[in-house]
Amino acid sequence: MAQYHSYGQNLQLWTCTMQLIIISSCAGCFFGCSLALVAEIIISIHARDLLQDEGQTKYMNTIFPLYSLFGFLGLHMLMYAGNVYFWARYRVNYSFIFGFKQGTELDFKQVLLLTFGLSVLILSTALANLEMEMDPETQSYKALTELLPLGLVIVVVLMAICPFNILYRTNRFFFLTCVWHCLCAPLYLVTLPDFFLADQFTSQVQLLRNVEFYACYYGWGDFKKRDAATCNESNVYKIIYIVIAVVPYWIRFLQCIRRYCEGRDSTQAMNGLKYLSTIAAVVSRTIYTQKRGTTLKIIAASTSGVATIFNTYWDLVMDWCLLCRNSENPWLRDKLILPNKSVYFIAMVISKILSHLKQITHNSFAHRDLLGHKFLKLPTHFGQKCCG
Repeated sequence: MAQYHSYGQNLQLWTCTMQLIIISSCAGCFFGCSLALVAEIIISIHARDLLQDEGQTKYMNTIFPLYSLFGFLGLHMLMYAGNVYFWARYRVNYSFIFGFKQGTELDFKQVLLLTFGLSVLILSTALANLEMEMDPETQSYKALTELLPLGLVIVVVLMAICPFNILYRTNRFFFLTCVWHCLCAPLYLVTLPDFFLADQFTSQVQLLRNVEFYACYYGWGDFKKRDAATCNESNVYKIIYIVIAVVPYWIRFLQCIRRYCEGRDSTQAMNGLKYLSTIAAVVSRTIYTQKRGTTLKIIAASTSGVATIFNTYWDLVMDWCLLCRNSENPWLRDKLILPNKSVYFIAMVISKILSHLKQITHNSFAHRDLLGHKFLKLPTHFGQKCCG
C-alpha cells in the first residue's frame, strides 16, 4: 500500500511540475511574440511614414482609442500579476483573503500567460488592421478593416462569458460575479473582492470612456466613413462622457454607504465624502474641458484642489498611516509585509507624483485627436496603480 501511495505522490508531483513548465514556456513564447509584433508595428509605421500623412494621422487618431482599451486592460492585468507574485513571495494568503475556492486561485505565471496571450491577440489584430490599411489590394475594404477592433472586443467578451470549463472558468465567473456586485451596489453585502475591484475601476476611467467611444463609433455608423466627429460633437455623447467617468467613484460611494449602515463606522462615511469630492472634481474638470470659460475654470480648480487635498490626506494618513508615530513601525502602520520600510515611503512619493500626472493628462488636453496625449495616458495609469 505504501508503495502505491508513494507512486501516486510522485505522479502528482510530476504532473504539477509539467504543468508549471508548460505554463512558463507558453507565457515566455507569448511574451516573445508580443515583442516581435510591437517591433513590426513600429517598423511598419515609420517605414511608411504613417504619421506624416494627414489622412493617415486621422486614421491613427481614430484607431488608437479603439486599441488603447486593450492597452489599459493588458497593463492592469500585468499589474495584477505583479501583485500576485509579491503576495506569494511574502506569504500573503490572498486566496483566503479574496475568497477563492481552494486550488482555483491563479499564480502570477498563469496571470502572465493570460496577459501575454491576450497581447498577442491584440497586437496581431492591430498589425492586420495596419497592413490592410496600407496594402493597395485591400484598401477598398475599409469598412471591413474598421470592424477588426469590434471583432476583437466580441472575441474577448465571448471568452470571458464562455460557459465551458476552459480558460480558468472558475476565476472568470468569480470576476463576473464581483462585477455584478459592483454594478448593483449597495444591494449586496460589500466584501473585500467587491470593493477591491471597484477601487481598480476608479483607475480605469479612460478604459470606460473608450468603451463609450466603441459604442458611439460603431453604433452610429461612423466607422463606415472613419469619422469620429459625430461622437465628439454630439451633446448626448458629451453627457455620457461625464457620467461614465463618475460611475466607478459612485460605486465606491455606495459601497461606503452600505458599510456605514451596517457597522455605523464614521470612517466609512468620511471615505464616502472623499469619493463625492472626487466626483465633483471629475464633473467640473470635464465640463471645463468641453466648454471652457473663466467661471468653469475657477470651479474646476477649486473642486480639484479640495479633492486632491482630501485624497492625499486619506492615502497618506488613513491608508498608509504615515502620521502614526506611536506605532510599532514609526510613521507607518503596526503590521507591515515588506521588511524594508523605505520601500513604503518611496512608493508613497511615486504614487502621488503619478496620480498628479494622471490628472494633468486628463485636464491639460481638451481634444481626443492629440496622439501624444493618448500615449502618455498608458504609463501614468499603469504606474499610479502599481505604486498606489
